[in-house]
Amino acid sequence: MNYLSLSDYLKDKYETKVYKLSLTSGCTCPNRDGTISTGGCIFCSEGGSGDFAAKFMPLNEQITSARKLVDSKIPAKIPLSERKYIAYFQSFTNTYGDQQRLMTLFKEVLSYPEIVGLSIGTRPDCLSDEMIDFLAALNKTKEVWVELGLQTIHEETARFINRGYELSVFEDAYKRLTDAGLKVVVHVILGLPCESESDILETIKYLANLNPTLFGIKLQLLHVLKGTKLADMYEKEPFHIYELEEYCELVGKCLQLLPKETVIHRLTGDGPKKLLIAPLWSGNKKLVMNTMRKYISNL
Repeated sequence: MNYLSLSDYLKDKYETKVYKLSLTSGCTCPNRDGTISTGGCIFCSEGGSGDFAAKFMPLNEQITSARKLVDSKIPAKIPLSERKYIAYFQSFTNTYGDQQRLMTLFKEVLSYPEIVGLSIGTRPDCLSDEMIDFLAALNKTKEVWVELGLQTIHEETARFINRGYELSVFEDAYKRLTDAGLKVVVHVILGLPCESESDILETIKYLANLNPTLFGIKLQLLHVLKGTKLADMYEKEPFHIYELEEYCELVGKCLQLLPKETVIHRLTGDGPKKLLIAPLWSGNKKLVMNTMRKYISNL
């Protein structure tokens, strides 16, 4: 089975492999600070789903630090001057807070010639018209993606995971973003304890039928991480966690439902090993990706 991976999308557009720099905007989240709720979503760690991001410090220092990590993976034959990156603000809600400060930050990061695009992780209920207009203007010079943590379309599940907004809020944000010409990447968690396989596939079918067609999706394996509410639940009453083969089968079904032009930004994801409680097999990234690619290639 063929699908459009993020790596292939970027290689085709920029004629070279493009790497992500995980940066930090210094934002918090309305689902943590009491505006909507406290404690965040039940699966979210203290790192705000950005455990691998650079520490919050001046932008030039973050970029230098992030590049040191990434450049060690880039073939030496590619000169420093020819390397390209996507600036990825992942932790917490990166359009929440002082709008002018964030606009200045986003504009500054795109001023670096080696950074060809910007990806911003946020919530659909934290996107002002002013911010969308600003990002749309940036998008005319360099590519801008807005990543929304939907996780599920099911309202009962959304309440269970303490998401803090209804599906209609996502739908409104998706329309405003796409009307402005911005590319949207949606995050979906596979394996939430209150969802069946059919529930998960209903979410994928819904996203597959979005208009305009969804630009990108991240399929995220549920991780149980230390220090989360989900970990407390799992300790008190363990719930089913996918085995690797089960997960590969589910991902295959998801890919078969999605439009061919939707970019697959992630097939699984990996939590930090020091926090990972389950599934432990997900800590072996090489094994996971090799198994998954072999399974998908045979579909």
